[in-house]
Amino acid sequence: MRLVSFSLGDGKIRPGALLEDGKLVADLSAAGYGDALAVIAAGITEPDTGVTFPSYAVDKVRLHAPLRNPPRIFAIGLNYRDHAIESGMELPKTPVVFFKLPTAIVGPGDAIVLPVNSTEPDYEAEFAFAIGHGGYRIAASDWRKHVYGYTIVNDVSARDVQFSSTQWSMSKCFPTFCPMGPAIVTADEIADPHQLQIGLSIDGEQLQNSNTRELVFKIPELIEYLSSITPLLAGDVVSTGTPPGVGLGRKPKRWLRPGETVTVTVEGLGELVNPVIAE
Repeated sequence: MRLVSFSLGDGKIRPGALLEDGKLVADLSAAGYGDALAVIAAGITEPDTGVTFPSYAVDKVRLHAPLRNPPRIFAIGLNYRDHAIESGMELPKTPVVFFKLPTAIVGPGDAIVLPVNSTEPDYEAEFAFAIGHGGYRIAASDWRKHVYGYTIVNDVSARDVQFSSTQWSMSKCFPTFCPMGPAIVTADEIADPHQLQIGLSIDGEQLQNSNTRELVFKIPELIEYLSSITPLLAGDVVSTGTPPGVGLGRKPKRWLRPGETVTVTVEGLGELVNPVIAE
């Protein structure tokens, strides 16, 4: 199932499931689910055949970020070897974890707004997973029992803010700095999440191109590490890090500019497209 959040003319945001190769969206609120988080917490991976769901043409609705209110967004830094090298940092021996705030989340088609108090806004294509069944001190071998599904995140970063401190999170949390979507694809539809092409382009120019097989810490290790410290909750999102090719690592450095359009693609998950504007 491809879980989305959508709205009609009334502006109310509902959970939905994409049908017919993404041409229709079924309204899952007809089964009593108030939002996508409730769908995830209930472990729903396909619409109930006993319920008649209203369906709408996708081009007649507005798609939002598929999960607008995750309990937490864990982000992993330096998790591709070549990205660590281009960032001038050592390859980590344990996962580098920081947080993005839910207030930074926007959906497909929403604008990335460049703040006036940063002059070095960067892009970062990322493959992310959402926790379904939570838990504490989860063994790496049990990781599949705890992953609900997968989505795309653009970890937009204010590099000047990031490197003005030893803590990265604030540089990642400006409004609109967490584009997500277009859907959360349930785990049963992705045979191997560690064999997916991932890339990013700006106005058609390919700037990042890699594969999730290159992750330093893969999903089992991340789940085991994170849950060894804090219980994971249904709806937690873990963004697994970005491959090489970010603006920070280029010569000369290449920052986001107003008027551009950023497209992030992950094999099997679709594409996440966002225009860039100035504050």
